[in-house]
Amino acid sequence: MNNKTIAVAKGDGIGPEIMDAVLHIFSKAGVPLHYQFVEMGKSIFEKGFSTGMTPDAMNTIEDTGILFKGPMETPKGKGVKSINVTARKVWNTYANVRRFRTLKGVDTIFSKAGIPINITMLRENIEDTYGGVEYLQTYDVAVAYRFITRPGSEQFIRYAFEYAKREGIFQITCGHKANIMKLTDGLFLSTFYDIAKEFPEIQVNDLIVDDLAMKLVRSPDKFNMIILTNLQGDILSDLCAGLVGGLGFAPSANVGDNISIFEAVHGTAPDIAGKNIANPTSLLFSGLMLLRHLGLISYADTIENALLYTLEQGQHTSDFGTKGTSPLSTDEFAEAIISNFGKKPSEIINVVDTGTEDFEFQKPEEPEYMEIMYTPTEDHDPEKITGTDIFICSIQSPEELATIAQPLLPQKLELKIISNRGTQVWPHASKYTDSVALFSLRIELKDHNSSVTELEILQLASVISNHLKVVGVAFLKEWGALKGYSMVQGE
Repeated sequence: MNNKTIAVAKGDGIGPEIMDAVLHIFSKAGVPLHYQFVEMGKSIFEKGFSTGMTPDAMNTIEDTGILFKGPMETPKGKGVKSINVTARKVWNTYANVRRFRTLKGVDTIFSKAGIPINITMLRENIEDTYGGVEYLQTYDVAVAYRFITRPGSEQFIRYAFEYAKREGIFQITCGHKANIMKLTDGLFLSTFYDIAKEFPEIQVNDLIVDDLAMKLVRSPDKFNMIILTNLQGDILSDLCAGLVGGLGFAPSANVGDNISIFEAVHGTAPDIAGKNIANPTSLLFSGLMLLRHLGLISYADTIENALLYTLEQGQHTSDFGTKGTSPLSTDEFAEAIISNFGKKPSEIINVVDTGTEDFEFQKPEEPEYMEIMYTPTEDHDPEKITGTDIFICSIQSPEELATIAQPLLPQKLELKIISNRGTQVWPHASKYTDSVALFSLRIELKDHNSSVTELEILQLASVISNHLKVVGVAFLKEWGALKGYSMVQGE
């Protein structure tokens, strides 16, 4: 098999130590890879590169299609975006894949109770609040846009089902908060069930995310695969890591159609950097995901069995293991794994013996242009604008706002509701409802058979702005029976 070139970023803090340990293990196993080291992380931010990576690094990663990276730090208080999130989003690695399982030699309350854990969690990696689009609408009211798109959800969820089918996973649970976020999480959940119809051999169900969290800490052995939106997936993936011993045992792959990133998701641990005591297990497990992605199955199986055998024998670094036994240094732990090549663990979930043959990885063809994902118009009902929400900054009462706004409206529109933080405060309200200085005027067509245009809405906002401080405008839209806006609490 020809040597494959991949990009490697060692990372910050303990990153260089654990990356060197993993690459040493790869070398001793004869893994046919060539490494092109790239500059990324805290030191690159400090050199003035706002993305946390040099242009040469970006070019190398795009040329190789693979990035293997250690933990990285984004400087705090510098107004720059996370290097980890930036890398995932720039290269559209839309599926974050993490596997959590019981490991012999890593004691947890569940392993001591004889409850085996083997959960694969897939987290949508691009959308949700990770768009990072936020605004101060007033001095003391901040808002954030939450992006959940049908094409993005379809891309991710279809990958999840294909992954499950490929890996022999028989059940998928979709976590969500569609009971509250009926449009965003509702879109994600409905897309999940639409795509599930294409995979009848896989059992599906869904759970509200808070209920899912409770069930995970009570009965984690009941779950096979879980898929989630970005922020919810971020939180619950760390929860699952805690179930099996912590982030030091949780591998991570960020998979896209063209570029994929394999990384340790734990911190940089600057307090122990340079001491040769860091645990390389998470990065090594992530590296094994990388090898299998590249078709180097036999190498991954050999290394993983040696790692599992090493853990089973009670060998460990200082952050885990049986008290009273001497911990190994980072380098010593790597050498212990190397010395156990050819051995297999006797007690482990899914002992690695895949029988799958190696294959030659083919880098996808470079796209010619940026793709625009969308749902064709013939696949849905025509769009109709039915009104607007106009956001007002004011300390006047809702009654005063209504008195000012109503005479300004054209004949075909009426003021239906004034809300504050999503709760109705006019025409019906409770004196116990506290408000802030940001109100939403919901203005709708009196006759649903009539029409209003975007231009008319913007002109209305302009008229109102002569009397009240307008800080935002949203269009109310419908597609047939589908309402494109949420109801107000108390409506």
